[in-house]
Amino acid sequence: KLKGVGKVLLAEADELAERLAEPTAALVVSLAGAYDTIIAPATSAGKNIAPRVAALLDVAQVSEIIEVVSPDTFKRPIYAGNAIQTVQSSDTKKVITVRTASFQAAPEGGSASVETVHAAANPGLSTF
Repeated sequence: KLKGVGKVLLAEADELAERLAEPTAALVVSLAGAYDTIIAPATSAGKNIAPRVAALLDVAQVSEIIEVVSPDTFKRPIYAGNAIQTVQSSDTKKVITVRTASFQAAPEGGSASVETVHAAANPGLSTF
C-alpha cells in the first residue's frame, strides 16, 4: 500500500491472465477517460502496451522519462543515454513510460480502496 494512492482498479478476466498487450491496452483505454495521464514502467510489458494505448487514444507516447519538468514537459535519455532530451507534449491526455530507477520509491502507508472493474471486450488480435 502506497501513500498517496486513493484507489486501485482491479480487473480479472481470462484474456488478461497471460498479460498480452492487445487485451491489456483495450482495458487501459476503456478506463482512460477519467485520467489525464497514463503511466507505465519502461519494462518489456510497458513498452509493449503503452504504444498501443497511445495509438488507440490518438496521442503521442512519451518514452522512458527520467524527470518531470512540468505537467507537460519531461526529460528522457537519447543516443544510448549519451544525451538528455527535453520533450513537451501538447496532448491533453498523456501516455508515458518511466525509467523507474530514475525516481524515488513511493513511501508506504496508504490505505487505498480496491474497486473491481470489468475488462474491456477482447479485441481477439492475439492468443497465448
